[in-house]
Amino acid sequence: MEELCTGLCSILVDSGADAGLALFLSLLVGVLLVSGVPLITVILLIWIERKVAARIQDRIGPNRVGPVGLLQTIADMIKLLSKEDITPTAADRVLYNAAPLVSFASVVLIWAVIPFTPFHYGVDLEIGALYFVAIASFGTLAIMAAGWASNNKYALLGAFRVVALLVSYEVPLVFALLAPVLLAGSMSLVDIVNAQNGMWFVVLSPLAFVIFYISSQAETGRAPFDLIEAESELVAGFNIEYSGMKFGMFFAAEFLHVFTNGIIMALLFFGGWMGPLYYESPLIAFAWLGAKGGLIYLTTLWLRNTVPRLRIDQIMAFNWKFLVPLSIVNLIVVSFVLKVLQELELAPRDILSASFGDLLPTTVILLLFNGAMILYLLGILRKRGREARRESQAARADFAQTASMAGH
Repeated sequence: MEELCTGLCSILVDSGADAGLALFLSLLVGVLLVSGVPLITVILLIWIERKVAARIQDRIGPNRVGPVGLLQTIADMIKLLSKEDITPTAADRVLYNAAPLVSFASVVLIWAVIPFTPFHYGVDLEIGALYFVAIASFGTLAIMAAGWASNNKYALLGAFRVVALLVSYEVPLVFALLAPVLLAGSMSLVDIVNAQNGMWFVVLSPLAFVIFYISSQAETGRAPFDLIEAESELVAGFNIEYSGMKFGMFFAAEFLHVFTNGIIMALLFFGGWMGPLYYESPLIAFAWLGAKGGLIYLTTLWLRNTVPRLRIDQIMAFNWKFLVPLSIVNLIVVSFVLKVLQELELAPRDILSASFGDLLPTTVILLLFNGAMILYLLGILRKRGREARRESQAARADFAQTASMAGH
C-alpha cells in the first residue's frame, strides 16, 4: 500500500485520511484527469481544424457563436444531443450501440500511458509501445462492428475498406515503431523519452518517422487515405446509419485520434516533454509536449486539406509494394548498423544514460545510412514517375488517334 500511495494519496494520508480511501480518491482523480483532458481537447481540436481548413480554402470558418467562433463546437454538440437516437430495426442492437463507445474509448485509453511530464503520467507500462498498438486496434474493430451491425450495404462496404486499409497500414506502423523501441532498448514510453536526452530519435532514424507518420495518417482514415468515408462512393461510409451523439462519438474519436498520434510521434521521435527549462517546472515540460504534438497535428491538417483522395488500388499498392518492404529494410539496417557500432564501441550500449557527445558518432553514421536509403528511394520514385508519365502520354495519344479515326 505504501508503494502505491504517492503524490495526492500521500498528501491525503498525511492530513489524516484513511490510506485505502486516499488511494481510491487519488486513483479516481487520475482517471478523471486522463479521461477529461481528451474530452476537453476534442472541443478545441474541432475548432482548430475548421479554422485551418477555412484558411487553406480561403474561407472564414466559424466566427459567429462565441468569440471568433470558439463556442461553435458547443452548439454542434447541443444539436447532436437534441437529435433523435435511431437504431435500425434489422441492426444488431448490441454491436450497433457498443461500436461508438468502443471507438472513442480506444483513443482515450491510449492517454493512460502517455507521459505528460517527467513526473506526471497515468501508468508507466513496460510494454507501453505494445499497449498503444493493441488499444489503437480496438478502433478498427469498432468501425468494422459498426459497419456489420448496421445491416446496410454501404456501411458494410465501409467496414470492408477498414479491413483493406487500416489493418494493412498497421504493418508498416509497427515496424516503424520498433525503431525507437530498438534504439531505447525499452518499450516503456517514459524510457523512450528519457533515452532521447542526448539525441532525438528523429535524427537517428528519420526514415522511421516518415513511415510512422504516413501509416498513422492512414490509420486515422484521413486524406488522402479517407476511403472508409468516401462520400462520393459510400454515401457516408460505415457510420451512415448513426445519428445524434452516436455519430458524434465517431466524429470526436477521429479528431482525438489524429491529435493523439501527434503526441505519440512527439514522444517517440521528438523527445516528448524535453526542451529548454523542462525540468524546472511540470508546466514547461507539458507545454513542450503539447507544442511538439500540436505542430505535428497541424501538418496533418495541412495534408488533409491539400491532397486529393487516392484510389483504393493505389493506396494498397503503395502500402504492400513500397511502404511495408521499406519499413522492414529500414528496421534491419538500423538494427544492424547499431549492433555493429556497439561492437566497435562507437555507440553506447545503454542510450538511456548516454550524452550528446556519446551519441554523436552513432548519429552521424545512422544519418549517412538513412540519407543513402532516402536518395535511393527518391531515384526509384523518380523512375516510376517517368514511367507513369510516359504511359499516360501514350494512352492520351491512343485515345486521340481513336477519336480522330472515329470522326472520319
